[in-house]
Amino acid sequence: MKKLMMLGGLSYLIPAIKTAHAHGYHVITVDYLPDNIAHKYSDEYYNISTFDKEKILDVARRIEIDGILSFAVDAGVVSAAYVAEQMGLPFQCSFDSTCILQDKSLFREFLARNGFNTPKARGYNNVDDALNDIDYYSWPVIVKPVDSCGSKGVQKVDTPELLKEAIEQAIEFSHSGSFIVEDFLELQGYQSSADCFSVDGELVYADYSDQLFDKGAENPYTPAIEIWPASMPQEHQDYLTSEIQRLLKLLNCGTGLYNIESRVCKNGKPYIMEVSPRAGGNRIAELQRIGTGIDLIEAEVCKAVGDDIKSIDMPHYEGCFVNYIVHSNKDGIFEEVVIDEDFKKKHVIEADIRVKQGDHVGTFKGANNAIGTLFLHFDTREELDEALGNQHEWLQVKV
Repeated sequence: MKKLMMLGGLSYLIPAIKTAHAHGYHVITVDYLPDNIAHKYSDEYYNISTFDKEKILDVARRIEIDGILSFAVDAGVVSAAYVAEQMGLPFQCSFDSTCILQDKSLFREFLARNGFNTPKARGYNNVDDALNDIDYYSWPVIVKPVDSCGSKGVQKVDTPELLKEAIEQAIEFSHSGSFIVEDFLELQGYQSSADCFSVDGELVYADYSDQLFDKGAENPYTPAIEIWPASMPQEHQDYLTSEIQRLLKLLNCGTGLYNIESRVCKNGKPYIMEVSPRAGGNRIAELQRIGTGIDLIEAEVCKAVGDDIKSIDMPHYEGCFVNYIVHSNKDGIFEEVVIDEDFKKKHVIEADIRVKQGDHVGTFKGANNAIGTLFLHFDTREELDEALGNQHEWLQVKV
């Protein structure tokens, strides 16, 4: 029986664990929170921080794992790449390439050095250096931790006077204490976040979505709705696919899954914003599987232990598929989510509410504040847009 180690313990791992079990693999989960739900589904658990790559490597060698993933868990990606490289196990890219992709500052430097469209940006590890650089930027700017996910610690800053406060917030969410400041690029249309897949360095599955935000949320940069297929013009999708392929070649990537964020800005240029060698959060690969019939989760799990994967084609959608992140815009005690019965019968594929009545829920600052997800389907984009414009008619989140 092959042994697959998965870093993390959130519910996002459960589909990957179930897939691994369906293939007869023994699953080991690793993180520092023994009560996390994924550990209830795995065969074995080790209490180690996903950042502690040396301790993870020690255990991996001792129990002789056959593969390692940090599936939809950003915090463990660097450790997974390190262990895979040290043990000669399959992974999307080398440890060095992973470090570039997982550090927003290093990634922006790499993009600029290789002629990709990228905002003017610099990384810092102290406040004063950034404050001394205010004339370098075309204001407003965005401040981000270099190594966080789920939009935590991200803030738009309109004037230099507000920069210090935003930096201090970013540092709070940075594991390394480092942050990046970059020019704010005004979005045209919608940002995209989707999972893609390469085989032997060839991008065989490139996908794009429309990512919508809740302007009423405390953090307006946390994704609230994701829609497939994207409304991004095909010429921009083709350009981005070509540039992503070039990126994978430059980083000597092989076979595996990537969560890729991209956007087109009002200057008319498409930008690759982030590429992470893992599945995306918010159950992206699950919804893409429902919409296209292509199982990237199975491909990633089989790849990790060196087994053959099924042929993968470019995605195609019949109708529109929506990942609706159920959330609250206030702190409080959760009561229930109410969905109109007629709407549910017509459009709800799956309703996954992860909190229970009486649980405390926080205002929507990041993906960790989600109450659950709704998978929805509509025959046309017009039908979808009408439903989203009248959410109060079919959805109530009672807190």
